[in-house]
Amino acid sequence: MSENLTLYQRRLDAVPRGVTNALPIFVDRASGSELWDVEGRHYIDFAAGIAVLNTGHNHPEVMAAIQSQSAKFGHVGFQVTPYEGYVSLAERLNRLVPGKGPRKTLFVTTGAEATENAVKIARAHTGRPTIIAFVGGFHGRTMMGMALTGKVAPYKQLFGPLPSSVYHLPFPDACRDIGEEESLRALDRLFKADVEPSQAAAIIIEPVQGEGGFLVAPPSFLRRLREICDAHSIVLIIDEVQTGFARTGTLFAHEQAAIEADLVPMAKSLGGGFPIAAVTGKAEIMDAAAPGGLGGTFAGSPIGCAAAHAVLDVIEKENLCSRAVEIGARLMTEVQAWSNEAEFACIGDVRGLGAMVAFELVKDRDAHRPDAELTRRVVAAGGQTGVLLLACGLYGNVIRLLAPLTISNALLDEGLSRLKAALRAGMAEQAA
Repeated sequence: MSENLTLYQRRLDAVPRGVTNALPIFVDRASGSELWDVEGRHYIDFAAGIAVLNTGHNHPEVMAAIQSQSAKFGHVGFQVTPYEGYVSLAERLNRLVPGKGPRKTLFVTTGAEATENAVKIARAHTGRPTIIAFVGGFHGRTMMGMALTGKVAPYKQLFGPLPSSVYHLPFPDACRDIGEEESLRALDRLFKADVEPSQAAAIIIEPVQGEGGFLVAPPSFLRRLREICDAHSIVLIIDEVQTGFARTGTLFAHEQAAIEADLVPMAKSLGGGFPIAAVTGKAEIMDAAAPGGLGGTFAGSPIGCAAAHAVLDVIEKENLCSRAVEIGARLMTEVQAWSNEAEFACIGDVRGLGAMVAFELVKDRDAHRPDAELTRRVVAAGGQTGVLLLACGLYGNVIRLLAPLTISNALLDEGLSRLKAALRAGMAEQAA
């Protein structure tokens, strides 16, 4: 039995089935945009740790920052004795998040914690219970995170009852003939049929849905939501957990809609591979919670703060926002070209924002016939051709491409070649 399979058997015996793996491959080492497994096989990373590694694996500046901090102290608990790294990182994010007026930032450990705390803060500020989210949205695996998430399988199965006073609206999806006007009409119906606007604490939305399939919210739609929130004193929460930190071509995706969010949860690439998350928002809203109401034992860890400072430095020094646009254009052009070939009638919509690119796999170019089985086979085939891929989408038929923003053109092209081979292998297996 191979070393990967031996380890995977141990994993099956030791880890519950609820924790899944995209591939039965055990990593030995990683650098930049490449990984090597325990058997020495080489992979190009188009998953980036689920959008965590915009700066790549083990970026030298990030590693130097955490090594320097760990030599001083690893943990004291900010709520016991504060430290400058937490404060200076908060000051930095307060300047970087789009908007006028004073901002404040809270640090936690995970994206789910960030969205959960954004809801707590919104409710404290408004004194209202209701949260409005979107079909296909993903906001974490905590109880409130699951309630906010607009996808049942696998996230909500067997875990109910979930927190109440959460409603879901259709997210604009041109492939399935759902326009922004339909979504806005659904919000109007919600206000007339189920909950009055004066009871709505917040609307939470991803500017590009992550788990939902990289559906991009039209800028005009985000601006309309901003207007509605202003009209009814509703807090607008823009979830930048996956879209943040240069992934979409700007530091934060909602910059491209020229709007201000009231609260911005963020995580993933903020720490360059080390756990840290945040909520940045308007100061008067952030101060709504009473002293002691926010925080966490490991929230805003010294090492996480040091890593985040280094990540922000790298994004600026290496012009990763511009690089994201270049990578995205290269990915979109190539995959769109494949979709025009007779061989790849399985490729449906190709979409994305910056280097957050995805394509649907469908039957005979029919957007209404998603092919989740082929998608599963292509991800598995990527393990054989040497490219790490992730599936997503409400129907499980979307391949998402999340190459680190530090990837070279040569590795990007090689990854695309391996992706094309995985597509062919998946199609051949399904046809057999």
